Amino acid sequence: MTEQTRKQRTVNRSVILQGPGLHSGQETKLVIKSASPDTGYVFIRTDIGPEAIIKAIADNVSDTSRGTTLANNGYSISTVEHLLAAAYALGIDNATFEIDGPEVPILDGSSHYFIEAFYKAGVKEQNAFQKVYSIDEKLSFSDKERGVDITVYPDTRYHLKVLVDYNSEVLANQYAELDNLEDFPSQISKCRTFVFTSDLEPLLKLNLIKGGDLDNAIVIVDREWSQKEFDRLTKLFNKPKIKVQSQGILNNLDLHFANEPARHKLLDLVGDLALTGFRFTGSVLASKPGHYGNTQMAKVIRNYILKQNSEKDQQSKIPEYNPDEKPLMDVNRIKTFLPHRAPFLFVDKVVKISDTEIVGIKTVTNGEYYFQGHFPGEPVMPGVLQIEAMAQTGGILILNTVPDPENYLTYFLKIDKVKFRKKVVPGDTLIMRLIMMEPMRRGIAHMKGEAYVGRDLVAEAEMHALIEKQK
Repeated sequence: MTEQTRKQRTVNRSVILQGPGLHSGQETKLVIKSASPDTGYVFIRTDIGPEAIIKAIADNVSDTSRGTTLANNGYSISTVEHLLAAAYALGIDNATFEIDGPEVPILDGSSHYFIEAFYKAGVKEQNAFQKVYSIDEKLSFSDKERGVDITVYPDTRYHLKVLVDYNSEVLANQYAELDNLEDFPSQISKCRTFVFTSDLEPLLKLNLIKGGDLDNAIVIVDREWSQKEFDRLTKLFNKPKIKVQSQGILNNLDLHFANEPARHKLLDLVGDLALTGFRFTGSVLASKPGHYGNTQMAKVIRNYILKQNSEKDQQSKIPEYNPDEKPLMDVNRIKTFLPHRAPFLFVDKVVKISDTEIVGIKTVTNGEYYFQGHFPGEPVMPGVLQIEAMAQTGGILILNTVPDPENYLTYFLKIDKVKFRKKVVPGDTLIMRLIMMEPMRRGIAHMKGEAYVGRDLVAEAEMHALIEKQK
């Protein structure tokens, strides 16, 4: 379900940010530019060329080990989450991010400077409405090994709750909540990334965090360290002598909030969920979120919305039937294609036919033989006969490909993905549409079948059939 709430927005003018990437350490220039309606967020690697385009959608997530990395056609861009969180929270719908390196600048390890950049760029309304999709059922992603559990519940607003537990005396249970994206700049955007001291040297040995320093991350001491180890850390990051404060946080900085790590996890969640490519309403509850779980949840939400859109598109393509119009084939013409005869011929008319699609009609009368026993006092057309009616309609489509259909027979090999959605009763008119899902190969056809009564889809199935000349 969607609603149009306001016009889409992009930035009013270009703005530039520069700085090293967290892991590569490479100095990069990021240029935030306007984009046309319905573009979404797009990265362009200008150090490679204008063809190095990477759309910011969950389908393009390639790695989540130390931040979110997107890739497309061999091009990649890393650590995108803080930038995307700022754009999404400020209601920017369309933007192009031109960058001359492999990683978005880490800046201070939060979204604060990206927020400031968007303020500087300003906002411009566009001549297209923004669509907001409502999540109408519970959606979830869980990873027992990582302890991740993320669920989206139906809600009329966009609402996030984050719970973290690192089983640490220094950083145990923390909780953060965002009721309104308008609160993101003041309550969430300044919250910086964090790292445990036990992870620092392994990361350095992996040739990572080259752009990290004690100004763009909260360093949490999660085990006893000797002064010698602290001195080595001081040397690594070229900082004055450091020590642990009372809460186990290095004294290089002060926390903005007591629960700043949890708030940063919420910041990451906003950025990663922006990869749905859509704005949506729903209440998100995330336990131990991380980039992997966040982006998997983004895929779940994205697929849900795409499916809803597909079903709406399907509704708009429901075949029309006007009984006053002369059919392309009446029952006598149909008998030249099909060997079936009463009481087992279930196609009365064909009102549309092409190389890839056919629409057939079956009028369900009270006199059908099977109603005597299915069911007495409650006549219902058996589902298997609805499938048979669609199969016969598909048979006409296949036989229409040969010049002498009377010399061929159609045998159905497999029927898949069968669903019955509503009862079919006397007085109903079945409108059956069969569509070729791929070109016929070696006499085998793969078709999608749908049966409607009015505008209601009552049955559907995928069918594989073989056309064979009679001997």
